[in-house]
Amino acid sequence: MEEKCFVLSSGEKIPIVITTRRGLRNITLRPKTRPVREIHISKPWLTPSSAALRFLEQKRGWCERIFNNAPQKKRVKPGDELEFLGRKVLITHDARMRANKFIMKGEGGAILIVGGDEDMFERRVRDFIRSQFLIVVKQMVRTVPREFWPKRIAVRDTTSRWGSCSTSGTMSFSWRLAFAPSDIMRYVVMHELAHQKYMNHSADFWKQVSELYGFGVERAKRWLNLNGAELHKYF
Repeated sequence: MEEKCFVLSSGEKIPIVITTRRGLRNITLRPKTRPVREIHISKPWLTPSSAALRFLEQKRGWCERIFNNAPQKKRVKPGDELEFLGRKVLITHDARMRANKFIMKGEGGAILIVGGDEDMFERRVRDFIRSQFLIVVKQMVRTVPREFWPKRIAVRDTTSRWGSCSTSGTMSFSWRLAFAPSDIMRYVVMHELAHQKYMNHSADFWKQVSELYGFGVERAKRWLNLNGAELHKYF
């Protein structure tokens, strides 16, 4: 798999992912605008990448229209209110501060005062949410019997899956679950913990997920299918 960039007229660089597939007869294009903006090209085995890129250039007008009409990532700026990890958080900025300050408020509210230079504002907000997300995941893990605990928990920024569990005992989660309702985030955690016992998606596995999570597994799965793309709208 190769990665290149397609530059729009606006100057935005769209990553290109080229995949070679046996048995494919023609070059196919799939512009994706959510959860990330990418162009996926599938090409036959003997077709060179240069030919696939020329074909993409021939379809430039079509691709430009797709990306220009699709919603862009939403920027986070001082004064915005974000909802994550079950709280509505007002985001402010104070360049005089070197570190962030998080102030809890009543009724599920909070204020995050972001320190440092303005050009680091979004990155520091993102890093704060990621760090808090890891704390909450660890708290959820500790609610189940120790036999299900992973050896290590990692935070990722994946687009194709919300969580994964390796045979080595490492469990990974997409930090963007922080923007989901707490019960949805908990479902993904319990789903991966169940893989400690069943490394498949058999009937026994789903029974184990239900035992760990409780009632509502199907509802949580539907919520992610319908709303998962929205969790990628920031950063």
